[in-house]
Amino acid sequence: MFDTIVTGLGAVGSAAAFRLASRGNRVLGLDRFSPPHALGSSHGKSRIIREAYFENPLYVPLVQRSYECWAEVETLSGRQLYTRTGGLMIGPPDGAVVGGARASALAHGLPFEELSAAELQHRVPAFHPDPGTVAIWEPRAGILAPEAAIEVHLTLARAAGAELRFDEPMLKWSAAGDQVEVTTSRGTVRAAQLVIAAGAWARDLLSDLALPLTVERNVVYWFDPAQPTKSFNPERFPIFIHEFAPGRAWYGFPDAGDGVKVALHHQGESTHPDSLRRTVADDEIAFVRALLARHVPEANGPLRETTVCMYTNTPDEHFIIDRHPAHPAIIIASPCSGHGFKFSSAVGEVIADLATGRTSRFDLRPFGLSRLRRTGVGLA
Repeated sequence: MFDTIVTGLGAVGSAAAFRLASRGNRVLGLDRFSPPHALGSSHGKSRIIREAYFENPLYVPLVQRSYECWAEVETLSGRQLYTRTGGLMIGPPDGAVVGGARASALAHGLPFEELSAAELQHRVPAFHPDPGTVAIWEPRAGILAPEAAIEVHLTLARAAGAELRFDEPMLKWSAAGDQVEVTTSRGTVRAAQLVIAAGAWARDLLSDLALPLTVERNVVYWFDPAQPTKSFNPERFPIFIHEFAPGRAWYGFPDAGDGVKVALHHQGESTHPDSLRRTVADDEIAFVRALLARHVPEANGPLRETTVCMYTNTPDEHFIIDRHPAHPAIIIASPCSGHGFKFSSAVGEVIADLATGRTSRFDLRPFGLSRLRRTGVGLA
């Protein structure tokens, strides 16, 4: 008998297992694979963390707490997880990326600069903006190491007493009163509470709710620069998100030894995690190369590597962090709609608060299931 079972030990689940175990909670963590792995949504060698959050100002306090939590686990583990590079949100002055980043920075008094196209190219010569483009420069943005972060959270969880079982998927659950029963591929276990942090598999595990979730395929690319150069070193080339057409964005990272990493944002095909297309087509590569040739031509060298991950999206692209409406012993902590990794250190703390009866420092109503009822979809 455990206090809490956490199913899904990726970004959010590993952080939740650590936070719960560190409070003396008897934790069992389950994962269908052996994390960290490249079969879900929490891999790819690097993830962006940024403060002037263009999606919505409500995320700024949560990401600020995430910076603190990442620093804490770095201290506990002795491993570096965050590299500060600064960040550029690029696009038309009134576009979603620039306008949203500006609004968040102003709402929360964050330091930022607004750069013209000429100022942007002077600041980062390797990026070639179109005329009329502007950028929001934020100094605190940078890179997180996702595989290392998950590994650290799991190591700390185990050190605090959590039992972790890999290659053991949860097949089904049932709840009655103050107890949850979980059936895995190897047997049955029980706990007072269950945290479902299963990412792309969350809809299958919560079929009773008919959640309006879609799984989206997302391809990530690494390119070697066309010629040897220091232009893409982390101290010279910041992370960027660029709205290159209305409602269409791509993002990129400096070369930290693996090449320049780029990807499209929210432009992938719908899929199911068990039938995800992991091969990358020539036309997909050609489209990204065209963006590189236009905006970052020095990076348009040999294709070094690709990988495929998944976004699991809600209709409004906000997270779900809530209790099951019919079974309060079930805490749902998925999905993150393609922008959640940076928050996972703090979301683990939020889940631990929920599971141990503490009041969260954050207003969780924007992440509640009731909003999906108001849209008239899901939650049968």
